[in-house]
Amino acid sequence: MKVLLTILALATASASGAALPGAAEKAINVKDISGRITNGYPAYEGKAPYTVGLGFSGGWWCGGSIIGHTWVLTAEHCTGSDVTVYFGATWRTNAQFTHWVSRNDIINHHNADIALIRIPHVDFWQMVNKVELPSYNDRYNDYNEWWAVACGWGGTYDGSPLPDWLQCVDLQIIHNSECQQTYGSGTVTDNILCVRTPDGKSTCGGDSGGPLVTHDGNKLVGVTNFGTVSCTSGAPAGFQRVTYHLDWIRDHTGIAYY
Repeated sequence: MKVLLTILALATASASGAALPGAAEKAINVKDISGRITNGYPAYEGKAPYTVGLGFSGGWWCGGSIIGHTWVLTAEHCTGSDVTVYFGATWRTNAQFTHWVSRNDIINHHNADIALIRIPHVDFWQMVNKVELPSYNDRYNDYNEWWAVACGWGGTYDGSPLPDWLQCVDLQIIHNSECQQTYGSGTVTDNILCVRTPDGKSTCGGDSGGPLVTHDGNKLVGVTNFGTVSCTSGAPAGFQRVTYHLDWIRDHTGIAYY
C-alpha cells in the first residue's frame, strides 16, 4: 500500500532554518522528499572535479555540476537567490576558488526541476573540470541497471548537519516503472530517472542539484531532485533525466555532444 506524503525539495539550510524561496515545498502531491548522501564514502581529492557547492543567500546549500567553462547545471528548486559557487572543494567551504553569481545569471526551466547557472570563465585542471553530457546518440538510452555515482555535501544520516567532507555513493539506475510503484506515475514522468537505495545508501538534504554520473563513460545522466523524508528508508531516489533536457541545455549554452 502506498502512503500519501508531501514532496519536499532536497536543498537544506547549512546554518538557519529559513525557507528557501520558492522551494521549501513543491506541490507534487506524492511523497516526502529530501537530498543528501547517506551511507556513502568520503571522496578523495579530485575524484569529482565537476562537482560544485552552491551557497545561497539565507544559508541554503545545494550541489551542481560544471558542464562547460561558463556553465553549471543544478536543480531549479535551489535557485531562489544569488549564489556563491565553490569550485574544487573537497572540504565543503575550503574551495580552490569561489565566484559570486547574481540570480540574473540563473536560467530556470520552469516546467522541470533543473536550472543553469552562467558562471565566469573557469579553466580546467585536476581539481576543477567539466563532466560530459550524454551524446545525442544516447538520448533514448534509459540507462536501466547501469551503475552511477552521486556526490555531494548533504547530511550523512537523517537529521544530520552538513558534512565538511565531500561524500559519494554508488547507486544503480532502475526502470521508471519500478520507481512509480513508490511515487506514482504523476511524479515519475519521462523526465525523471531513479536509483535503488539499498542498505541506507542514498542522496538526501543538501545534495539537491548535484551530479549522478555513470561509471561507464563518466556521463552526467542525473541532477539530484528527491527521495523520501527518511533517506535511509530504502525508497528510490529521483533525479532529473539529463537526456530528456539535451535540447534545452544546448539551446541556452551551445553545449551538445553528437
